Amino acid sequence: MKNTLSAVIGIMCLAFLSTGTAVAQVHTGQVDIETLKKSAPKVFIDCGMCDIEYIKTEITFVNYVRDRKEADVHLLITTQATGSGGREYTLHFSGQNGYTSLDDTVKYFSNQTDTDDDVRKELVKTIKMGLMTYVARTPIAGRIDVSYAEEKKPQAAADKWNSWVFNLSGNGYFNGEKSYKSSSFGGNFSANRVTPDIKIKLGLSASYDNNRYEYGDMVIKSNQESYSFSGLVVKSLDEHWSVGGYLSASSSTYGNIGFDFGPAPAVEYNIFPYSQSTRRQLRILYRLGFRTVRYREETIYLKTRETLWGESLSLSLDVKEKWGSISASLSGSHYFHDFSKNNLNAFGTVQLNLFKGLNAFVLGGGSRIRDQMALVKGIASLEEIILRRRQLESGYSYFFMFGLSYTFGSIYTNVVNPRFGSSGGGGMSVIIN
Repeated sequence: MKNTLSAVIGIMCLAFLSTGTAVAQVHTGQVDIETLKKSAPKVFIDCGMCDIEYIKTEITFVNYVRDRKEADVHLLITTQATGSGGREYTLHFSGQNGYTSLDDTVKYFSNQTDTDDDVRKELVKTIKMGLMTYVARTPIAGRIDVSYAEEKKPQAAADKWNSWVFNLSGNGYFNGEKSYKSSSFGGNFSANRVTPDIKIKLGLSASYDNNRYEYGDMVIKSNQESYSFSGLVVKSLDEHWSVGGYLSASSSTYGNIGFDFGPAPAVEYNIFPYSQSTRRQLRILYRLGFRTVRYREETIYLKTRETLWGESLSLSLDVKEKWGSISASLSGSHYFHDFSKNNLNAFGTVQLNLFKGLNAFVLGGGSRIRDQMALVKGIASLEEIILRRRQLESGYSYFFMFGLSYTFGSIYTNVVNPRFGSSGGGGMSVIIN
C-alpha cells in the first residue's frame, strides 16, 4: 500500500512540474512575441474608404500608429473606377525613419460583382505582400511563413460583351406625417465601354417628385419631373492628350426645359501623365457646345425656343500625398451671341496633416451666374418660391466649410474592440427624425 501511495504521489509531482514547465514555456513564448512585436514596423494607413479594424484584425505582425510622422511605413491607398464597374486600388508604400529608401507601389483590381467582404479580403492580401519588404528587415520576420499557391493555367475566353458593362436601377421613397406627404421615384440606365484606347459612357435617367402640404382647409401640391440622356466618347492619344465629345438631351419642369439637345466636341491635356491619375492630375479641358432648346413657358428674353452656341474652358487639379490632399477646379463658359451671358465656377477642398496630431480642412466653392437663359417670364408666386417649383434669377451662389482636429495620447492603435458597435467599417445605422 505504501509503495502504491508513493508511486501516485510521485506521478502527481511529475505532472505538476511538467505543467509548470509548460506554463513557463507558454509564458516565455508570449514574452518573446511581445518583444518581437516591439521591433516590428510601425504602420500608418492613409485610406478613407478602408475597413481599418478588419485590417488590424487580419494583419497582426506590425504595429499600427495614428500619426503618419510616427510611422516607419506610410501606406497611402487611392482608388479609381475601372471600365468593368470595379475599382483599381493603388497602394503606395513609403518608407520613413530607418526605411527611408524603401518605397513600393502595388495594385489590386476588384470586380463589379465582388462583395465588400471579397474586396477587403483581397485588399488585406495585397497589403501583406507590400509589407513584406519592411517586415523582412526586422526580427519578427522569423515568425512569418510564406506559402505559394500553385498557378492555375489561364483559360482563354472570348469576351462576348466586348468590354460593355450595363447597369439598370430604380428607386422609390415615401415619407409623411399628418399634414405632409412626400413620394419620389427614379430610374437609371447606363452602358459603358472602357478600354485603354477609348472610353464610351452612356446614361439615361428619370425622376418624379410629389409633395402634398395641408394647412387648415388649404391643400398645396408640388410636382417636379426631369429626364436626361448623357453621352461621352473619349479617344486616348498619348499619356497627356485626349479628344472626344459629349452629347446631352434633357427635360425639366423646374428648369423650364421642354427639350434641350446638344453635342459638344472637346479636347483635354493632362500636365501629369494619365498613368499617375490616382495620385495627381492637372487637366485642362476645352469644350465647344451647340444647343437647341424648347422652353415650357416663355422666358424673360421672350423666347419659346432658340439655338445657342458657346464654349467653355476648365482647369482641374487633384493631388493626394502623405501630407494631405488638394482638389480644385476653375471653369468658365459663355455664349457666342452675347458674351455677357457667361458663367464662372470655382471649387476647392484642401485637407492637410499640419504636424503631429493636428489636421485641418477647408472646403468651399462659388459661382458667378450670368447665363440663366431659361428663366420663366413673369413674377413667381409665393408657393413656387417656397416649394422651389421654379428656378429663380440669381447672380451668384456659394458655400464654405472649415475644420480642425487634434489627437494626442498613445500613438499605438493595434487593439480592436467591436462591443456596442464599431467605429470602423462593417456596420450600418439608420436614423429617422
